[in-house]
Amino acid sequence: MSDQDLLPILLVPDPRLRAKAKPVGPADADAVRALAPRMLDAMYKAPGIGLAAPQVGALLRMFVVDIQKGDKPDPMVLVNPEIVAVSEELAEREEGCLSLPGQYADVTRPARVKLRYHDLGGAKREIEADGLLATCLQHEYDHLDGVLFVDHISTLKRNMLLRKLAKDLKNKAREGA
Repeated sequence: MSDQDLLPILLVPDPRLRAKAKPVGPADADAVRALAPRMLDAMYKAPGIGLAAPQVGALLRMFVVDIQKGDKPDPMVLVNPEIVAVSEELAEREEGCLSLPGQYADVTRPARVKLRYHDLGGAKREIEADGLLATCLQHEYDHLDGVLFVDHISTLKRNMLLRKLAKDLKNKAREGA
């Protein structure tokens, strides 16, 4: 796939990143099947380990993840995911986001999570995860509700991070012009 065919990843402060995605219905099946591989391509190219449909301007409840254990791709496509259980135990992990390039912060989330979702074929699935995968699933799930990882940190840290992002993007635009 050429770079021209890559889906553009929306950046903060694009208002679509704050919108709540709509459930995927039967009428969306073809669009979702076409969108999933393009989302994976954009995620790998970025590079990242997760990408939600709202991040590419599609307000559908779906996301892709791949936390590659080793060097072989292991992509997952989750359609209409729902979190059905989280652990009381919490874990802190540094997070970043393709919609906030170059920005990272420690975020505390449940250490384990259980999700129900549909795969691309429409089959119901369930996944239980901990570690990096649990963090990634929760991070991408948040995108479906218009929540960004910076919403889980203090206002002071969030404002500093968003100011730095705006400055970085302005400098990048200036260099590209």
